[in-house]
Amino acid sequence: MVQLIVGKKGKGKTKHLLDKVNQEVKEVSGSIVYLDKSTKHMYELNNKVRLIDVSDYLIDNSDAFLGFLCGIVSQDHDLEQMYLDSFLKIAHIEDDDITPIIARLDQISDKFHVNFVLSVSKDEVELPESLKEKIIVSL
Repeated sequence: MVQLIVGKKGKGKTKHLLDKVNQEVKEVSGSIVYLDKSTKHMYELNNKVRLIDVSDYLIDNSDAFLGFLCGIVSQDHDLEQMYLDSFLKIAHIEDDDITPIIARLDQISDKFHVNFVLSVSKDEVELPESLKEKIIVSL
């Protein structure tokens, strides 16, 4: 399953994402990974959550990003959830249509039973109709 937290930059998406991950870590039996563009929020995350600073890796397009995600999934068979902060930046898709990459995330989710929660810096009205059912928070 892919879920979206949407809203313009500075609206509080990261706070919602951090609150959600810190709540979920108490309830899931598997592992949780949090991807971000820096380690800025390291101390706001429960210590059971693995934080990965995507900027440390040589990712420069959305295909490389999907390969990176698949690598993480392949290394942890207990992985249940992945939280992706600043999704458009870390996936390098800021000006592109995000529908194809969300479809790929859905495929990865279905095949490997990993749930994805993404913070997306776009208003709900900017998203295609097909993605609106995935929105859990709109700011």
